[in-house]
Amino acid sequence: MLHRSSAWPLALLYAVLIAFASLFPFSGWRDQELSWWAILTQPLPPQYWTGFDVGSNVAGYVPLGFLLGLGMVRAGAAHRAIALAWLLGTLWSLTMESVQLYLPRRVPSNLDLCLNSAGAVLGGALAWLLHRLGGVQRWETFRERWFGSAGQSGGVALLLLWPWALLFPAVLPLGLGQIWPRLLQQLQDWLTGTPFAAWLPAAPTPGVTLAPLSALFYVAIGLLVPCLLGHVLVAHIGRRMVLSVLLALVAVAVSALSTALGYGPAQAWAWVSLPVTLGGALGLGAALGLALLRWQWSAVVLLLGLMLQLHGLNHMPPSPYFAQTLQTWEQGRFVQFYGLGQWLGWLWPYATLVYVAARLTRRPQAS
Repeated sequence: MLHRSSAWPLALLYAVLIAFASLFPFSGWRDQELSWWAILTQPLPPQYWTGFDVGSNVAGYVPLGFLLGLGMVRAGAAHRAIALAWLLGTLWSLTMESVQLYLPRRVPSNLDLCLNSAGAVLGGALAWLLHRLGGVQRWETFRERWFGSAGQSGGVALLLLWPWALLFPAVLPLGLGQIWPRLLQQLQDWLTGTPFAAWLPAAPTPGVTLAPLSALFYVAIGLLVPCLLGHVLVAHIGRRMVLSVLLALVAVAVSALSTALGYGPAQAWAWVSLPVTLGGALGLGAALGLALLRWQWSAVVLLLGLMLQLHGLNHMPPSPYFAQTLQTWEQGRFVQFYGLGQWLGWLWPYATLVYVAARLTRRPQAS
């Protein structure tokens, strides 16, 4: 029976990242009348390739191979870690290259397939080596001491993915989940010229700025939510407090990195303002206070706060500067590495709602 490791859901999510980076921008689909095995019969090397392409194709599949290999190690099948990483990594790469045949803007090649496969093997080998050096066992000991050993893999995976979700620019620091404006725009594009176009609600009014008190509230919730998720996973009060402080430090570091990537290193701290600072302090203070209570209280506060934040953020229009930053990320090379960050930034809060609600309504196991 497979060990309930967070490596499996993380591997699945990383496979989605690869699909996003491989098929972006998901437009211009047409049949070019090419068979998928044509990729395998191309001459090597292809006519057009760069050092960046070689490096990114290898590096892009190393995490997938590592997570697959780690999952096998934790399942007690370390001797199969490299083989499984190679097999699944190669099959996923072949799938992506084959689908790219229907995207004229993408150029599939057998060189990409070979490099992706090599990256998956390297990742699997790293997982196997980490196991041989005792690193996996030390992680299992640490995880069981902090998070326990039963049914926590999904929550641990969400906690590990939170910094990555923050990396993609948000309309407000720590404000994840603003999916409605883009969803509404997509629905308008689909329904234009049909009777159903009049059924759609009006888009948020451009130019409306968020009041400082509202910004303070939403930033506080943005930091409080992952801390409360940690309370759900961690039983020890002292460790809850330590984890909350660590998450606050991670939030500051990742927000600065995201701003630096979008606007330049000189603007790394431009996101810091008085409402943001006070909101972060309020969120951390509330997390430290709630660490003293049973995890069910933290779960209830998380659900209520997250629903309020999502309602507010999804009724707030993005600023022109935010739209400019999104354009930089979506059209540049950032998409090759941080494409999943966009989806995580949208969907992480909703996945957390589902997970915590399921934990809260779960029947207690008989002792």
